[in-house]
Amino acid sequence: MPTVQLADGALNYQLDGPVDAPVLVLSNSLGTDLHMWDAQIPAFTQHFRVLRFDTRGHGASLATEGFYSIEQLGRDVLALLDALNIDKAAFCGLSMGGLIGQWLGIHAGERLTRLVLCNTAAKIANDQVWNTRIETVLAGGQQAMRDLRDASIARWFTAEFAAAHPEQAEPIVGMLASTSPQGYAANCAAVRDADYREQIGAIRVPTLIVCGSADAVTTPDDGRFMQARIQGAELVEFHAAHLSNVEAGADFSNAVLAFLTR
Repeated sequence: MPTVQLADGALNYQLDGPVDAPVLVLSNSLGTDLHMWDAQIPAFTQHFRVLRFDTRGHGASLATEGFYSIEQLGRDVLALLDALNIDKAAFCGLSMGGLIGQWLGIHAGERLTRLVLCNTAAKIANDQVWNTRIETVLAGGQQAMRDLRDASIARWFTAEFAAAHPEQAEPIVGMLASTSPQGYAANCAAVRDADYREQIGAIRVPTLIVCGSADAVTTPDDGRFMQARIQGAELVEFHAAHLSNVEAGADFSNAVLAFLTR
């Protein structure tokens, strides 16, 4: 796959769809990679040039030392757009990707045409949750990542979906098991330190918020909190847990496309 060279390493990306179509950027969740969006590509490429990338610390992208910040990850997105000569794009991010989308909406809204914030929150969980996970992963290495994979199935998917569709759920949680422990911990710190509850009102880009009714990580209440503070924001809710793009499948794709192409 192609890469863009940042100041401190390479960012892995993939482009699909017509070269003359408007650009849609897809941003992965914590512990996955750009392939978490595979199910959306056939539908999205009918309307967009789809740009996916592995967030720093994930997949085939750089995994630099030290903890990261959402600002750093947002600036990686801007550097990717600049390197590919993309002035404006629509942006769709899930969970951590949704935090990156919030940062972009607040600080670089002029680069966005529309914004989709999926299964995310202005503040995700508390410091204790993230500090415990960081310590566990750094101490346990790749085995800890494999243990997290088993625990994450219940957070990422409803029990009925995981049981009925293992061929969809297993490859996604498998991404977590192969994620760099250092990269994962560094991104946990970025999520831990992100708090946009007082800032999201600055977003002026047309915004859609996507929630999962069974999402215990970023709840529908978190989505409604953001909707109430982002002027004109719309909200759609699916019967899904944390990875609604996988679990809601075509319904997710159709709702996002209806918003993006309006």
